[in-house]
Amino acid sequence: MAADVIYLSLGFMMSEKSEIVQLGAEVLRQKARLVDDFNGVKFRELLDVLQEAMQESNGIGIAAPQLGASWQIIIVASRPTTRYPNAPEMAPVVMVNPRFRVVDSCLLKDWEGCLSVPGIRALVPRYRSIQVDYQHANGQPRQMVLENFPARVFQHEYDHLQGLVYLDRVETNQDIISESEFFKRIAA
Repeated sequence: MAADVIYLSLGFMMSEKSEIVQLGAEVLRQKARLVDDFNGVKFRELLDVLQEAMQESNGIGIAAPQLGASWQIIIVASRPTTRYPNAPEMAPVVMVNPRFRVVDSCLLKDWEGCLSVPGIRALVPRYRSIQVDYQHANGQPRQMVLENFPARVFQHEYDHLQGLVYLDRVETNQDIISESEFFKRIAA
């Protein structure tokens, strides 16, 4: 972490220039805590830092534990990036204390990567369609149905809140490849 550390009233710390926590960090294996203070300045700062870190990293989603903050906050923001050139457009959605239920139980395997697990991609089975219940950044309850790629992004980020990473969902080690090999395959 950078030298300047901010201690947040929510009970975690992060640097002013946030670094994505890497696989092996304890926070990635913890179940994240529910957020109950939606009015604090530090909560708002965390939302800003999450958005900024996701943008700077060319991410399509991010979870608070990836910045060392063990709180149930994710952002889903599907869009074409250098990491996911074929991703569909979706405006960023901040989801606090999310839950989901399966709408379509069909499992689809597709490629995933993770800012916390750089250099690797894997085929991961995810539900095609889900209904997400969450709280908006102002605490108001919200609901939305996500399908296909955005549903995949949500499930990936939700796993971070449960102390899981996408590699925990891989069915066989043969479904894991290097990121350079992944880019060769999608360019073909």
